[in-house]
Amino acid sequence: MERLRQTPSQTVGPFFAYSLTAVQYGYAYDSIANHTLIGPDTPGERIFITGRILDGQGNPVPDAIIEIWQADSEGNYRTAPISAADHDSHEFIGFGRLGTGTQPGAVFRFDTIKPGRVRSGRVRSGRVRSGSVTPGAAPHINITLFMRGSLRALYTRLYFADEAAANEQDSLLAMIPTDRRTTLIATAVQSAAGPGYHLDIHLQGDQETVFFDL
Repeated sequence: MERLRQTPSQTVGPFFAYSLTAVQYGYAYDSIANHTLIGPDTPGERIFITGRILDGQGNPVPDAIIEIWQADSEGNYRTAPISAADHDSHEFIGFGRLGTGTQPGAVFRFDTIKPGRVRSGRVRSGRVRSGSVTPGAAPHINITLFMRGSLRALYTRLYFADEAAANEQDSLLAMIPTDRRTTLIATAVQSAAGPGYHLDIHLQGDQETVFFDL
């Protein structure tokens, strides 16, 4: 009888996408989160968010997972638990999850509303940890990434280019060197589907996105 061998170690790999974004990959399993963060009657300005996750050579990563979490149009985060049934209701979900392997060019797209300014919250940046309360944070979307080759999740944010005044007052952005803040700021785009914003997330290289230590 052959002896059992040690199970090979695994980094966060493409199997995550198949289980956590099953419907996207054609599997008939309910997911608590997908590309839609809003219900039919959710108040606020409807927008879409697009982008790519790019490696150090500028190539799209085709098997990563991106999660986003945001406040509603009045700057309030949802506190109720999320279930798959919420996607059939009129509830603001505020949380979305997608794999990057099913769209051409590994592009991700979320349908949501533009968040309001969060009234207060605690933040910690990659180099500066702050326990102080942040008054009037600029409108933003929190982003978490999972992918092969990374043993831990990566955390970053998306800010909006057309919120320049609010961005100037954001305590977290103020901790980041001026020349790197642009890696977090999404540009406005317009399409037949309405207004949207685009942000590419660079894992390495000269344009590496700012990631936070949480």
